[in-house]
Amino acid sequence: MRLICVLLLVVLSIDIEAQPAGANYDESQAGSLPLPDPLTALDGTPVKTTKQWQKQRRGEILKLFETHVYGRTPEPAKAKFKQTSEDKNALGGKATRKEVTVFLAGKEDGPTMDLLVFIPNDAKKQVPAFAGLNFGGNHSVHADPGIALARCWLRETRDGSVTNNRATEAGRGKEASRWQVEKVIDRGYALVTACYCDLEPDHAEGYKNGIRSVLRPKKPKNFTPGAPAKGAPVDAAPDEWGAIGAYAYGLSRAMDYIEKENAIDEKRVAVMGHSRLGKSALWAGAQDERFPIVISNDSGEGGASLSKRNFGESVERINTSFPHWFCTNFKKYNANEKELPVDQHMLIALMAPRPAYIASAKEDLWADPKGEFLAGKHAEPVYKLFGLEGLGVKEMPQLDQPVGHTIGYHIRTGVHDVTTYDWEQYLNFADRHFKRK
Repeated sequence: MRLICVLLLVVLSIDIEAQPAGANYDESQAGSLPLPDPLTALDGTPVKTTKQWQKQRRGEILKLFETHVYGRTPEPAKAKFKQTSEDKNALGGKATRKEVTVFLAGKEDGPTMDLLVFIPNDAKKQVPAFAGLNFGGNHSVHADPGIALARCWLRETRDGSVTNNRATEAGRGKEASRWQVEKVIDRGYALVTACYCDLEPDHAEGYKNGIRSVLRPKKPKNFTPGAPAKGAPVDAAPDEWGAIGAYAYGLSRAMDYIEKENAIDEKRVAVMGHSRLGKSALWAGAQDERFPIVISNDSGEGGASLSKRNFGESVERINTSFPHWFCTNFKKYNANEKELPVDQHMLIALMAPRPAYIASAKEDLWADPKGEFLAGKHAEPVYKLFGLEGLGVKEMPQLDQPVGHTIGYHIRTGVHDVTTYDWEQYLNFADRHFKRK
């Protein structure tokens, strides 16, 4: 019995992140406000019009995140696409399933990303879609035996250690509960997904075998390499993109494909991500305004939660455990969050006037649910500038009671995961903003 319990805990640790000891979980010890004002320009000028926001302040904030958190993304290469399979009778005839290889650098001997696409068959016109990256490979999203096994190396741990694993039949459908393919199709949406490891293996040396080894942002003028930083090329500038930037880059290339897919309405696409891929979805949505809705599921530190609160996962902890995720400059704020010139409410504000949704889980204290709510709350002034209502509440809602207007939020019962409940809220939010009838 003891052996069974130990094995069960090992299995659960693969899918559900623990709440590590040594972090602050005491609300009375959380960092205090005020936060940087998204509506005060760097020169001290108050931002009072949407024109000021679009022409000046939005670009300033984006640059601050590039410089201090995620790093600069290089100019995108023109991706090429090749459909590798099609099944017009997938899901018992309800959907067409396609598989598409994306040549990320525009040539077939370069890095690739494999898209899995489900499109409802009963649609009489272009359909809206959800797009996002998955952890376990496309074959893990649904048990459909026709889905090709992932070609990339897959990781099964989340503690920063590396395990190189080839996909096997045992992983087929393993993440199905997180993707709810039938529910999405039944609600009239397409689904577009790819494995994040296609873009870069998720460990400190992963850049050597990922898109960051091929595409590099231009070096700043008079750049002189300093001491090599863990998780980045030896000659990387301190503001060069990290793995989160690489994953966000892949989401934008998925959007490139969606624009070419006649069955999908590119004006009605929600980008969604969970955990580290929620961070990636937010950064993709901040940079790429083609995404009409941006959804963060339990994204935590470096995602939707406020860094300056120092509750749950901290800047220092995330940079230590995952030194490859962010730019080297971000490490300057280890145990020094007060000096960080941005915080995540400003990231949410970069979505304005587009709708954004933030989700938390009660038992996921590591991701700081209150900090995620407050990020949405303190992004509201920017939405108000556009004449839009944000969350529309003063306090965090009760469990399983979604709130919000152009900014949505819920905290649900349970742990760090994506559940049926989460998907129901995202579909309802998308229905409302895409004006489905």
